[in-house]
Amino acid sequence: MSAETDSLTIDKINGMDKEQFVAALGGIFERSPWVAEGAHQHVPFHSVEELHRVMLETARSAPHSQIEALLRSHPDLATRLQVTPLSAAEQQGAGLDRLTPEEFKRLTELNAAYTEKFRFPFILAVRGKNKDDIIKAIGERVNRPLEEEWEQALHEIGKITGFRLRDLLPEPEGAQS
Repeated sequence: MSAETDSLTIDKINGMDKEQFVAALGGIFERSPWVAEGAHQHVPFHSVEELHRVMLETARSAPHSQIEALLRSHPDLATRLQVTPLSAAEQQGAGLDRLTPEEFKRLTELNAAYTEKFRFPFILAVRGKNKDDIIKAIGERVNRPLEEEWEQALHEIGKITGFRLRDLLPEPEGAQS
């Protein structure tokens, strides 16, 4: 489907059966194709923003355990473990593949403290940020209460998935959301 993916449009997405829809959009939410599967029942979409809004509502209205699994599906930032191609590209764009040994050690320690406290990895939309911004953010957020950080993580997932959808489905100039 890669030739089709290069020129995906809302009209093409709206014309897909559930299997095609999930194949095209299942990776938008990290390792959670169930979000696309749930959103498919709301076809047709009039804009990328509407599609994104429905996908976010699908994720947020899932049972607590499923939302927790979504949070846990995200990789640690600057991890040496295998990540999805989308996550790898996003992290490289923020310079996380070029950390000094000291920065890598600091981020690894902060990631460990964060995950120990919250039981899910630190999630941040890294587009437009650099490694210093990211280290500062995790250093601040590790001290928050769980409820506040849970909401922040979901908010960041909303930003990440919005970027991913707009990259995959650019809307024509002048399109209405």
